[in-house]
Amino acid sequence: MRDHEAAEGHEDHGRSCGANPTGARDWGRGAETPEERADRRWGDLLQELRVAQTGVQILFGFLLTVVFQQRFTALSDTDRHIYTVTVILGAATVGALVGPVSLHRVLTGRRLKPETVLLASRLTILGLVLLLCTMTSSLLLVLRLTVQGSWAAGLVGVMALWFVICWFGLPLWARHRGNPADG
Repeated sequence: MRDHEAAEGHEDHGRSCGANPTGARDWGRGAETPEERADRRWGDLLQELRVAQTGVQILFGFLLTVVFQQRFTALSDTDRHIYTVTVILGAATVGALVGPVSLHRVLTGRRLKPETVLLASRLTILGLVLLLCTMTSSLLLVLRLTVQGSWAAGLVGVMALWFVICWFGLPLWARHRGNPADG
C-alpha cells in the first residue's frame, strides 16, 4: 500500500518535509522534487475538479430538461436566446472542467506530469470563467421570469460580482498577501 501511495503522490511528506505543530504538511522550498510537486498539485487539482464537475453536471442536466417543459413555448424570443446561450455556455463549461481528465489519460506515462498539471490547471481556470458566465446567464433567464423590470439585471450584476469576488478576488488577494512562489 505504501508504494501505491507514493506512486500516486499521497505519501506522508511530513517526515521528509517537516511537519508544523498543527500537524499540517510543511512544503518548504527544495523539500520536494518537481515530480513530487506535480503529483501533489495533480491530487489537489483533482479534489477541486470533483467539486466543480458535480455542480456543473447537475446544472447542465437541468438546463437540458428545460426545453421539454410545457412553459418553454411561452418564453419570449429574448428568453429563448438567453436559454440557448446558457446551454452553449454550460456545454463549454463541462468541456473545460472534464478536459483535465482526458488530458491526464492521454498524457499518462509520457513523463509529462508537470506539463499536464499546468495545462489542466489552465483548463480549470477557463472552466471557472465559463461557469461564471453560465451561472450569470442562468440567473438572468430565471430572474427575468420572476422579477419585475430592471431588477433582474441588477440582481444578476450583484451575483456576478459575488462570484468574481469569491472565485477570483479572494484567492488572488490571498496569493498577493502570501508567498507568490508557493503553489
